[in-house]
Amino acid sequence: MSEPSTQRRMFNWMRRGRTARLISATIIGAVTGLALFSVTQVTGRNLFIITGSVAGVVAVIVMEAYGRGARLSEVKVTVPQLSEFTFVVNNDARQVAWQLFVETVTRVSTQPLASDEGNIREAMNSLYGLFATTRDTLKGSRPSTGIGGGQTVEYLAVTMLNRELRPFLSAWHPRLGTYEREHPDAPETDWPDNETCREELSVVQGHLHAYALGFARLAGVRDAAALIGTQGPS
Repeated sequence: MSEPSTQRRMFNWMRRGRTARLISATIIGAVTGLALFSVTQVTGRNLFIITGSVAGVVAVIVMEAYGRGARLSEVKVTVPQLSEFTFVVNNDARQVAWQLFVETVTRVSTQPLASDEGNIREAMNSLYGLFATTRDTLKGSRPSTGIGGGQTVEYLAVTMLNRELRPFLSAWHPRLGTYEREHPDAPETDWPDNETCREELSVVQGHLHAYALGFARLAGVRDAAALIGTQGPS
């Protein structure tokens, strides 16, 4: 088949398609106009019936859409050093919990640090990064309403910041920084507080592991323990 013939056929097909769309648009416009005209001619009780029916349909659609986004569920999570709490989460809260879970388990801060390996400074920076990211995630998300009387994902996140990260960083970051400034060429293993800091870091890491499992439960992650075990530091 010659190229001009092919182009002609394509043009005819496009023209027919355009004509069909114009006819469909005309029919839809005519039906819509007729319906609107009919409604404007209705008065009295029938007008109220039609108006109420339309309002009811709209209300049902809005409620269903809201229900899909605000569907609540209760989840029990054990907070380290405290006890078991019942959390109430919706889809927005699950998304926040998922983000915090990912941030927690993909950092050096949750990975075991043996006494003869790893780097405290690296773990310290990871803890700082987790603190900043968690705070930014909470600031950038809508606050949970706390419907149902349970705790919210924000409670778990803020508890992790104030009970785990802040005390450890406040106690050990200045000490490590002082040693690094006074002994710029000395290895970290020569730091007199090296062993004690690693012991306390290990405790914090164990607690962060529990918080990560809590975020996973709130987010609905399956086999979270196995997933955390396969994660490596970033």
